[in-house]
Amino acid sequence: MAQQAIETDVVIIGAGPVGLFAVFELGLLDMKAHLIDILDKPGGQCAELYPEKPIYDIPGMPEVSGQQLTDQLMAQAAPFNPEFHFNRMVTGLEKKADGSWQVTTDEDEVFTCKVVVIAAGGGSFQPKKPPVPGIEAFEQSNSSDGNGVHYAVRKMEAFRDKDILISGGGDSALDWVLNLQPIAKSMTLVHRRDEFRAAPDSVNKMRALVASGDVNLHIGQITELQGDGGALTGASLKPKEGDPLVLPCTSFLPFFGLTMKLGPIADWGLNLNENLVEVDTEKFATDQDGIYAVGDINTYPGKLKLILSGFHEVALMAHDAFKRVHPDQKLTFQYTTSSTSLQKKLGVQ
Repeated sequence: MAQQAIETDVVIIGAGPVGLFAVFELGLLDMKAHLIDILDKPGGQCAELYPEKPIYDIPGMPEVSGQQLTDQLMAQAAPFNPEFHFNRMVTGLEKKADGSWQVTTDEDEVFTCKVVVIAAGGGSFQPKKPPVPGIEAFEQSNSSDGNGVHYAVRKMEAFRDKDILISGGGDSALDWVLNLQPIAKSMTLVHRRDEFRAAPDSVNKMRALVASGDVNLHIGQITELQGDGGALTGASLKPKEGDPLVLPCTSFLPFFGLTMKLGPIADWGLNLNENLVEVDTEKFATDQDGIYAVGDINTYPGKLKLILSGFHEVALMAHDAFKRVHPDQKLTFQYTTSSTSLQKKLGVQ
């Protein structure tokens, strides 16, 4: 795959609430942002883990769900046309001779920017792996090859005409059973019990496909993968009842939930304190010129891990980032309530 070169003012790592609000604050100051997130949608932890959980301490909102807050922040950022790159992990960060930064992802994208904003929450969401010995030998990072073990579906077409085995009982597992079944050669679902945590409608649709013979359902656990040279051919199943058996498969997709890890950020040479990025409280800059950290990923004396604290950090960060992106311009502080130029940027009539 050829590398894709992208130039922008700012790269924001993380599309959670604080990263989304950063788009707004940067946009008011004429800075264009691209956002990279390992998840497949915006909202970070709020949208992924607690979409319906009420939040009570967002100023001006007595109660708002994680998904509602995400939707509102997306609408607020919309005038500045942010560009999102989902299902991506940042794998490299390098400073260039001219002081700019080069950010690379596991999808062979190369971003060149003047400012990097780390808004990664508690770190990157990473999949929980099933306790299957030797599973690493079959793991695939190439999204265009549906063979082997995958913890996410980035390109559905990669799984066309594959013998697919999905393990799990939540929304992700059943959503992908329903979405991939029409293009799969065969579809098998394995769960440790005959009860599912997914939306009732998804469960009903899955059971209808089982009844019609279009999906094979097994109650039990995968204990071993079979194949040679990284090429997956089957999986051993220990059923809840009966004798062990081998399920033929070329693609294994285990959906066991997500966990938070610092990930590659730990290797970027930043000052860390207990897996958090140290910043100052004047501009929330790291010890690397041009890299800022906002939200739950940072630490400083008196830090409170609140979304509203992240919003405050973003505002100060943006004003300092302006000096790097527009060094030849003078920044005039303005209020959105009274500035016609800011209101024009927001599309206010």
